[in-house]
Amino acid sequence: MSVYPRSSEPFLFVHKEPVQGQCPECGSYNLRRYPVLSEGGWWLVTKCQDCLFSLERERWGRLGSIQLLSETL
Repeated sequence: MSVYPRSSEPFLFVHKEPVQGQCPECGSYNLRRYPVLSEGGWWLVTKCQDCLFSLERERWGRLGSIQLLSETL
């Protein structure tokens, strides 16, 4: 049995990469790109952090180059 040390951090955080551009909805320049788990699996989204408008959404495989059989169905 493998035992992994418990994290000392009380919360998990995702790195939100800053993106250049302007939100077409509210005009904010506070855009970020990050992975989200939604219906249909994992997605890489670009969202305005002020009004949460989605500028871009593309399928993303969280395992990198490994493709699961369930993703090919």
